[in-house]
Amino acid sequence: MTGEIRENSFFEAMKIREDLWQILGQGGELCYLLEGEEKAILIDGLVGAGSLKAFVRELTDKPVTMILTHGHLDHTGAVWEYGECLMHPDDIALMYSQRHSGVLERYHFAKMQGPLATHQNPSLTPDDIIPPKAVRTYPLYDGDIIDAGGIQLEAIAVPGHTFGTLVFLDRKNRVLFSGDACNINTLLGMTGCTSIEQYLESLRHLESFSEAFDVMYGGHGRDCVPNTIVNDAISMCGRILAGTDDAEPAKSMDGEDVFYGSNHRPDYLPACGGLANIQYSRDRLYKKDVRRYQPE
Repeated sequence: MTGEIRENSFFEAMKIREDLWQILGQGGELCYLLEGEEKAILIDGLVGAGSLKAFVRELTDKPVTMILTHGHLDHTGAVWEYGECLMHPDDIALMYSQRHSGVLERYHFAKMQGPLATHQNPSLTPDDIIPPKAVRTYPLYDGDIIDAGGIQLEAIAVPGHTFGTLVFLDRKNRVLFSGDACNINTLLGMTGCTSIEQYLESLRHLESFSEAFDVMYGGHGRDCVPNTIVNDAISMCGRILAGTDDAEPAKSMDGEDVFYGSNHRPDYLPACGGLANIQYSRDRLYKKDVRRYQPE
């Protein structure tokens, strides 16, 4: 049945449909477990607070293939347990960086208070964080197919939030698993993000698939969003590049001075309408301004 809930001290899983679980982590981050006839696919791996691998074993007895939407700390935690994953090569160095693999960095993320962090363990300590180790990474590129038996996911490259960002299209069920690629609060104001110019190109590529899916399940916020958010984000990029956006001042996750394309409500929805707000840096508007992430 759908709506079924499974939980322990670290995770809460909700069954979206018979073959799909949405799993909530300590910091309000989300991942997805899709069960095919032959194997299960784990889309992202939360922040690594508690053993996601052990929890997943309670949800499926099938072998698990782990795939990543991108290399940030709140999506890669379980790779340190599984020891292998499929991801875009452009995000491997980012995943291994101290900012995204360090135990204390991930612990502090898991302890952050916020409206999406509804399943926090007050007794969480750094000892509960899965330590990093060497991981066998297999490359995923735009157009690649991951087959679980009876269901397939198609990788679509959407560089923006990171250079190696991928989303995964389930054509059979008309669902897109979008990670942080395009959401209500899309962050492009951090180290490792692309320019707004390149993100706009990526969104136009993603929009070319819009007739194949109805809704998107992302990495934060338990509700799905309609595919119209992609066109909203395209419009917001256009406003930013034209200099006609609201340019609301903000601070990035790296502590830098950045801006939002629209003044926003407490839930980050843009006051100007639509679903997509974008955080950006004025120093990284165009391709010429941005290099791919370089190892620390």
